[in-house]
Amino acid sequence: MSPGSTFKNRVKPALVCVLLLSALGAVGAWTLWTLTVRYRGVIYTDPAAVPERPVALVFGAGYWPDGTPSDILRDRVTAAVDLYRAGRVRKLLFSGDNRFVHYNEPEKMREVALALGMPEEDIVLDYAGRRTYDTCYRAKAIFGLTEVVVVTQRYHLPRALYTCQGLGLGAVGYVADRRPYIHIRRYQAREVPALWLAWWDLWIRRPLPVLGDPIPIF
Repeated sequence: MSPGSTFKNRVKPALVCVLLLSALGAVGAWTLWTLTVRYRGVIYTDPAAVPERPVALVFGAGYWPDGTPSDILRDRVTAAVDLYRAGRVRKLLFSGDNRFVHYNEPEKMREVALALGMPEEDIVLDYAGRRTYDTCYRAKAIFGLTEVVVVTQRYHLPRALYTCQGLGLGAVGYVADRRPYIHIRRYQAREVPALWLAWWDLWIRRPLPVLGDPIPIF
C-alpha cells in the first residue's frame, strides 16, 4: 500500500468524526437555544404585560385518582384566570385528555376555574387535547383561533410556543409557575426528547389529531 493510500484511509474516518461531532454540536446548540433564549421575548410573568389576545390556551396536566388536581394543573388554571381578570383575554380554552370515561381533564380544569370565580360562559373545553401538538393543532383547526396566549409552566413554554409557531398559530406565553414542583428536574429533562418529537411531527410526520366539525369560539 502506498503512503498516499494510507494517508487517505486515515483521513476518511477522521473527517467522518469531525462531521459527526459538528452535527451533534449543532443539534445541541439548537436544542439549548430553543429551550432557553429563543422565546424569551414573548414569555411573560406579569399578567398586565401580556399582549391582549382573544383566548388563553391552557394545557391539561393530570389529576389524582381521588379527583384532586395536580399542582401543575391547578396553577395553569389559576394563571389563566389571572389573565382573564387582568383583561388580557376574553375566553379560556381548556384542552386536555378525555379518552376514558372516568378521566376528563378539561372538565376538571373547568371545575377549578369555576371555584376561582371564573364566569362559565367564558370557558370553552377541548376534550381531545391529548398532547401539546394536538392541543395547538385543534386550537386553530377546530376552534378557529389565529392568536392565543399559551398558559403553562416555564419548562413547557418553549416547546408549546415552538409547536404553535410551526402550526401557524400566533402565540405568546404566560408563565404558570406558582410554587416549586417536586419532579421539576425530570420534567425539564423530558423536554429535550419532547422538543425533537415536536420537530419530527411538525416537519416530517405531520400527524392528524382527532378532528371533527369546526367549533368557532367567536
